[in-house]
Amino acid sequence: MTSRVYRLHSTLELPLEDVYDHFEDPDLPEEIDDIEITRRNNTLILSAVAADGNMSKYTPTAQLKASVTENRVYEEDPEEFNGPGGGSPNSTGGPQWGAFDEEEEEKPESELVEYACFKGDRETVLQNTALQYPMFTVLEGIARIAEKGTLTAIVAIDEELEAIRIVDGETRPATITVTEEPGDDQGDGGVDWRDNKFID
Repeated sequence: MTSRVYRLHSTLELPLEDVYDHFEDPDLPEEIDDIEITRRNNTLILSAVAADGNMSKYTPTAQLKASVTENRVYEEDPEEFNGPGGGSPNSTGGPQWGAFDEEEEEKPESELVEYACFKGDRETVLQNTALQYPMFTVLEGIARIAEKGTLTAIVAIDEELEAIRIVDGETRPATITVTEEPGDDQGDGGVDWRDNKFID
């Protein structure tokens, strides 16, 4: 079976801890023996370890690349904590004049959580060609545990094109639209901008 990834765009975000947990006991495609996870400052790299021992050690295998950012996560929704609009309205919906209770002035509990952000097109998120399609299926697995973000792709499986779309962890219907782009052979009927008497 020959498979390729032609187009890919990802906006996936998920807690870094979820990524590590996911790869403690992953369900990997048969072509991949293991996933090596490397962190370099604010970059996370997931590299495929080939199951085929005959693959040259000098052949760079496919890798997934994510940026690591910190997001503040609240235990409660800040709007729900202080009422709609972040204020503390009275029963009529208007502003409440007078002293507030100390508890009402408290801010909701929060913490900084590191997130792995797989964002960009194929060349940014999925790099190197050896084991590219198996590594794409690994990215699909990540997309299904991500609560936020979208993964869209066009892949070829045995020369059959297939569209893939996963939104907020759920598979959604997807179609492929073929559009023609002007080629070199279609230029005869157009304007020759280089030799045009109406242009100085």
